[in-house]
Formats: sequence, structure tokens, C-alpha cells
Amino acid sequence: MNKTLSYFIIGTILTISLCACNNKPRKGGRTDTYSSGTISFVSDESFSPIINEEKQIFESIYTQATVVPIYTNESDGINQLLQDSICLVITARNYKDSELKNLRDRRFMPQALPIAYDGLALIVNKQNNDTCISVNDIARILSGQATKWSDINPASKRGDITIVFDNKKSSTVHFVEDSILGGKPITNPNASATNNTADVIEYVEKDPNAIGIIGSNWLNDKRDSTNLTFNKNIRVMSVSKQQKATPENSWKPYQYYLYNGNYPLIRTIYCLLNDPYNGLPWGFASFIRSPKGQMIIFKAGLLPVQGDLRIRDVNVSQ
Repeated sequence: MNKTLSYFIIGTILTISLCACNNKPRKGGRTDTYSSGTISFVSDESFSPIINEEKQIFESIYTQATVVPIYTNESDGINQLLQDSICLVITARNYKDSELKNLRDRRFMPQALPIAYDGLALIVNKQNNDTCISVNDIARILSGQATKWSDINPASKRGDITIVFDNKKSSTVHFVEDSILGGKPITNPNASATNNTADVIEYVEKDPNAIGIIGSNWLNDKRDSTNLTFNKNIRVMSVSKQQKATPENSWKPYQYYLYNGNYPLIRTIYCLLNDPYNGLPWGFASFIRSPKGQMIIFKAGLLPVQGDLRIRDVNVSQ
């Protein structure tokens, strides 16, 4: 046998062996690719309006792909990721150092991709005219130092303040505890949680004394393509960084005030990935960061992390 034939046979055997190794069954029987197959992923329920739109457009482009969102709270979603139950979580925080160590010690390569900036919105009943509040007063309410509306506005006669969240383990609760209360728990006796964001809005519509805390992507009136109006059935509070809130120093979670930093309650939304196969979870997360995916985020009233945002001054003459 000549050397050329020997090299050819050895090369062929190596190629077959490598292909056989690459075609080994994946853990859990996964067969998805970057743009095909079926996978489930977890998202914090507060982002469901945006994620539903992202899913719809993604599947219309990649017709061989199906992505199935599981809407739950932030804590349960990240726990599923750490337990290898799923490979993608969409939530409002990055990995903690302990979580990264846990995954890397098991030879995983977790990644966090920022996809949007969201304004955490405070909503009140239409009958409530107390629509300016400072971050300091929000902290006083959450910690139980202020329990009545008169503690915020001495002229108010509304009585006890009721605070409502979407879920006791949601990203909303974690944000206010970490960013407003400095890591301390919510201790106001009148704080409660519903099952989801839609229930928070409904609660506030019925209770004149309530404050609901939700993601701003739930607020847009779908008839308004400019994202400058909010749900007509509630009022959105203006929030101030100053000690005393006034109409002049308080801001609503409009995109521009997220962009220039005037609105103080801004959080980053992430795709947290732990997918060793670089399959469909990566494909869907990358789509959300693509121009089409970022335009969906922009139209939902949030601030995309990618894209060319142009700010124009407009002079209005009477």
C-alpha cells in the first residue's frame, strides 16, 4: 500500500470518527440548531408583552423554529437555569458572582446579553391627584415609615397607602429591595402581591388608595405609535431624585427620560444564557438584539440597547 493511499484511509477514518463524536445525542435529547427546532425558555412575567411580540416575529422569519415562553417570577426562572432545566432566562438582573461560579465550576460558559432598559413605573387610580413622588418617599413607604397619603402630602385625606406588586418573587420586588431599600426587605404592612402584572393594573383601577409598581412596557396605549400616552384607566406617577418632588423636577418613564437619565428608576433587561450547544436559545436571544428585535423593544416603549437613536429638538409656535 502506498503512502498516499494510507493517508487517505487514515484521513477518512478520522473524519468518520469526528462526525460520529459530533452526532452524539445531546443531553435531554435536544436536536435544535441556531435557527430550527423547538425549545422552552423562561421569562419574568412582567416582560410578557414584549416577549410575545419577539416570539411571533422570530417564528415568522425562522419557520422551522418554535420558542415556547414559560412566564414565571425571576427567582424561579434563574433557579431553573442553574439546575440545567432550561438554557435561557429573560429577566431584569445580571448573574450574581455566586451563580457564575456555580456554573463555571461545572465547566459551563454562561453569558449575559443586555437587550433593553425599562423604567419601573408607579401607577395610581384615576381619582388620585397625588402624582408626584420622590425616590426618598418611595423608600419611606416601602419601609413602613410612611403608611398614609398624608405622610407624603399633608393635605391629602385619602387614608392608608396600599402597595401592590405583581409577584412576591418578581424582578420588580427585587429591584425595589436592592436599588431603593439598599438590600433591605419591604416591611410596609400594607404591601401585597397579586399573581401577575395585569392583576396589579386591575387592582389599582378599583382602589383609589393603591400604588402599583410595574414595568413600563405594560403602560402604552396601543393606539399611540409615539409611545407618549399611557393606559387611560390609571395615572402614572412622576418620580423625582430630589428630596421633595415637584412637577418641575419629576419625570415619567418616557423613552427620552430613560435615555437622558432623568427618570430615576431604570433597570436593564438581560437574556441570561447557559447553552453549551449554541443552539436555538442563542438564536432567539441574538434575534432580540438584532435590528428587528430591537425595533420591537423600541415600539413597546422601552429603550433598546442597540441602534442609532437620534434626538431632535422641536420648536412649537403658538
